[in-house]
Amino acid sequence: EAQLVESGGGLVQAGESLRLSCTVSGLSFKDYTIAWFRRAPGKEREGVSCVSGGDGTTYTSHSVAGRFSISRDSAGKTVYLQMNNLKPEDTGVYFCAASSRIESAQSMGVIALVEGWYTVWGQGTQVSVSS
Repeated sequence: EAQLVESGGGLVQAGESLRLSCTVSGLSFKDYTIAWFRRAPGKEREGVSCVSGGDGTTYTSHSVAGRFSISRDSAGKTVYLQMNNLKPEDTGVYFCAASSRIESAQSMGVIALVEGWYTVWGQGTQVSVSS
């Protein structure tokens, strides 16, 4: 059974950094795209960044580009979201998700962050940024 488990959330002050981890099991990363989504209080869930296991490309939302970056370990078991210069508006629950229908994050661009593509979801980790 495919499973995604997020970790690394917490409470930080504005301007600080956090690195979230998504531990992947039960699926072959080379056949999937793994994405990070977030849900801010009172808002819809939005796509943040994704990485494709097949071609290794990434795509990051313009709303966080330059501050957030996604990466994976060489074993394909963990996907990271490095978040720098955090702002209070980054507060929310962060989820990782897996899709077998996206071959190339770079080629699909913003379309790769549409949550309808994703069928496996983690439980989420809370990120809180104080001003």
